[in-house]
Amino acid sequence: MSEGKAQSGNIRKILNVTSGNFLEQYDFFLFGFYATYIAAKFFHSENEYVSLMMTFTVFAAGFLMRPLGAIFLGSYVDRVGRRKGLIVTLGLMALGTILITFVPSYDRIGIMAPILVVLGRLLQGFSAGVEMGGVSVYLAEIATDKNRGFITSWQSGSQQIAVVFAAILGFGLNHILTAEQVGDWGWRIPFLIGCLIIPLIFFLRRNLEETEAFKAQKTHPSKQEIFQTMVSNWRIVLAGMLMSAMTTTTFYFITVYTPVYAKRALNMSISDSLLAAVVVGLSNFIWLPIGGAISDRIGRKPVLVGISILAIFTAFPALNWLVNHTTFTNLLIVLLYFSFFFGMYNGSMVATLAESMPPRVRTVGFSLAFSLATALFGGVTPMMSTYLIERTGDSSMPALWLMFAATCSLLASLYLCKRLPNRKRMYQETRI
Repeated sequence: MSEGKAQSGNIRKILNVTSGNFLEQYDFFLFGFYATYIAAKFFHSENEYVSLMMTFTVFAAGFLMRPLGAIFLGSYVDRVGRRKGLIVTLGLMALGTILITFVPSYDRIGIMAPILVVLGRLLQGFSAGVEMGGVSVYLAEIATDKNRGFITSWQSGSQQIAVVFAAILGFGLNHILTAEQVGDWGWRIPFLIGCLIIPLIFFLRRNLEETEAFKAQKTHPSKQEIFQTMVSNWRIVLAGMLMSAMTTTTFYFITVYTPVYAKRALNMSISDSLLAAVVVGLSNFIWLPIGGAISDRIGRKPVLVGISILAIFTAFPALNWLVNHTTFTNLLIVLLYFSFFFGMYNGSMVATLAESMPPRVRTVGFSLAFSLATALFGGVTPMMSTYLIERTGDSSMPALWLMFAATCSLLASLYLCKRLPNRKRMYQETRI
């Protein structure tokens, strides 16, 4: 096969496999952005802070389901194949999206409204537990040792397109509809559009080809073997979770939480926060492949360690400067700075995590590590940030959470990068 045909085939595979990531992040971003409206419709309380915290708790609950999805669906993917497994996860994710879209408000059906919303979030979280891991492993297995960082970076790249699309859609709705109309029924329109996209994504996933690395495995592990391997490699899974902490925390702060932060903490308009989200999504999309390509050239460790240290020492000064000099331009500057952290770090981190996992349980190992990170770090970022601001009265306090995550990632990156050469040899053996 010529190099041109191989590249064309990879582009098609990347599009087919990352389409589900688009839907996942699109729905997660919408839930965070429309949190104030969802709080008013489904989590009735006289106190706005209480309603918002309840909504962000439900948002976080979806992430708590991810580790379970990683274990059960991840083991399924490692046994039956990447293609079949990813179609199943898409179906569960679609069901959760449809449920949230059409649930009547608390005023109409009472306590059943928040219960159904929680159920929808749990379904989304369960499926998402293996979505990112399954897609990342698929991309890692179609890549070569020379371009694995660059190829796997498109997993998150598809999510940035979803963020941009959702933000532009919200920006348009806020100019077409009144604030009352958006709060009453307009917020459902983006969710409905997500439902309409589902058939197209199913079509793309059905055309997905199985990876050669998976087909080359003569046998596939049983559930018991997968469990035993995960237990014996618990240090790698734990380190993988901590290494992923900075990625998940930074991402959910600069995307999902930004609209609420800009409105409540900085007193900016909804339009400003949406426009900022568009710019951030585009910035992430640019930095992700750059970070992956640089890690392919100079190694994973310099990128992971360098960005972690930079975040630890500059996150608080940057956010504190924004709080004391609040303008839309300064908001963009700080968010783009954090976007640089996220894109460069994540571009290297995904490949590192894939290379660190035992080959026969690569999907469940990757998914479990990343799902634990999103559950314990990324998913609680909106809730933790809201709590820190409310508790201290200082809108720059969320930076402490970002710094803590960066510290965890620094230590874990140093540990995993020591093991990386051996793991890369294991990885290469599966391709022979």
